[in-house]
Amino acid sequence: MDMYADLVFLGGQVVTVDAGFSVASALAVTGGTISAVGGRDDVAPLVGPGTRVIDLRGATLLPGINDSHLHGCAFGMATPPLSLDLGHPAVSSLADVAEAVRVAVGRAPAGQWITGHGWDTGYLAECVSAPSRLPSRRDLDAVSPDHPVVLYSFSGHATWVNSQALELIGIDRHTAAPPGGAIVVDTAGEPTGLLHEGAQDLVQNALPPLSRQERTDAIRAALATLARLGVTSYTEPGLGPGGDGIMRGALGSQTLDAYRRLLADGELTARVGVLLVPTGMAGTAEEFARVLTSLGESGGSAGSGRSGRSGESGGSDPRRLAIHGVKVFADGIVPNRTAWMNEPYVGGGCGSLCVGGETDTERTAEIGAMIRHAHTAGYQVGVHVTGDRAIDTVTDAFAAAVSEHPRPDARHYVIHGDFLTARSMKVLAAHGFGVNMNPTIKWTVADMEEEFVGAERAAYAWPYRDAIDAGVRVVSGSDAPVTHPDWRQGVATMVLRESKATGRVSGPEQRIGLAEAIRTYTIDAAWQDFADDWKGSLEPGKVADLCVLDGDLLAADPHDIPDMPVVLTVVDGRIVHDALRD
Repeated sequence: MDMYADLVFLGGQVVTVDAGFSVASALAVTGGTISAVGGRDDVAPLVGPGTRVIDLRGATLLPGINDSHLHGCAFGMATPPLSLDLGHPAVSSLADVAEAVRVAVGRAPAGQWITGHGWDTGYLAECVSAPSRLPSRRDLDAVSPDHPVVLYSFSGHATWVNSQALELIGIDRHTAAPPGGAIVVDTAGEPTGLLHEGAQDLVQNALPPLSRQERTDAIRAALATLARLGVTSYTEPGLGPGGDGIMRGALGSQTLDAYRRLLADGELTARVGVLLVPTGMAGTAEEFARVLTSLGESGGSAGSGRSGRSGESGGSDPRRLAIHGVKVFADGIVPNRTAWMNEPYVGGGCGSLCVGGETDTERTAEIGAMIRHAHTAGYQVGVHVTGDRAIDTVTDAFAAAVSEHPRPDARHYVIHGDFLTARSMKVLAAHGFGVNMNPTIKWTVADMEEEFVGAERAAYAWPYRDAIDAGVRVVSGSDAPVTHPDWRQGVATMVLRESKATGRVSGPEQRIGLAEAIRTYTIDAAWQDFADDWKGSLEPGKVADLCVLDGDLLAADPHDIPDMPVVLTVVDGRIVHDALRD
């Protein structure tokens, strides 16, 4: 039997991310598996005539990056050429947005919808200089009088449309917003073209759903970008009926089918874990239970024993595509003033939750029932939650579900966890639960948070240091397309806590070390996937998912990390990005 290695790396910083965070200088890959880690002498016997030997020349070899919260299909749909790029720094004003739409209209057939993603009032000059100035249909009407325009915010919690779109959708001064949503109106009571939260469904319902080809193209585009960034695994945090009305169904059930086809065709160049989403943010516990049961009966279960550990892909490789659990929505997102907080927002607003008229007591019962049902059915549960009161409610529900229905190693986790409390940290740590945080969102919104929650709470948001010190398993994700899935910026943000717009430090006491930051994107993210025994670190016997970063990451100034090029990406021993040979 030929035992020679397929790939051998020499002369670099091999950051193993093992228990001791040891650093080697050489590594060998044989048949998709790491076969040796150490020094030159350890890999030399494995070099044969067909071995590709890569001299790292001081570069850094890391485990493949695991973005633990990334909407892959939506990210592909939200980026060129499938959509206009309206994020910073591509645009910096409302005038820039209008110009991008004008150019797109000039290329589009008559009547075709113009779509764009990523606008953020915190980076649009007119809105920054006058905070009461919001995007309006009038900003778009002059450049697109005949083409309907729909532009999604960076957060996914607001949509901006022109007058033609409002007419086609059927929104006027008499239209009532759905529960949990808002149609912004001017002083005359006319819709301005800005829709928040559940009101966005009015747009989605008017748009044609994504075709099979569009879904496939979007995922392919995302996979290509992720390969260039060194991302070898990611979690699709919500695919199912609850996502059918979001971004033309990018988070819907048919997207999971598209992933299965790509797996069967050998085109899935990253490992994908999935959370099922039975209902949207305003879904009831009764509806959640009914839909989740139907998903399990139709083959959407978590696999053998429904523990989430083995997964079920509907294909040939559960290590490449697996359903790990279920997503539940507990509250909204802070900048849109829908987070469930213990104290009122700085600019007014309610500290308690009101979703469709629910009281705190009613919503607590609903969240508890959904978590209990999913846990009892054997699923891992990830809960979208931002406000401190909501987080306490969710962690208490986790603990209650496990107490009532004991199940070892359930690995439930809170998603976002912006304002994780000391009480919640204690509960999470005691039960072996986790938190999935988003450092690049912190980087993006740090300069705006104070406006909504005050300086003290803004500095505390995404409390990495406190959570790790409390013994909570902390993992990191981009929430793409909310932010670009660049883990290098995420690492820099965790270490520096500096903001994107001004570089101002926000919450220096929540900084963590480089090794801790790397773990959140590698071995701890693998833990969330029930896969830390076979991926997430560079140890013999684990899968060869690798990322090569040009330069010495361990010695770099953290400010320079976002600009360190990814020069090689390997998934299961197969090279999927190679800038070394370009």
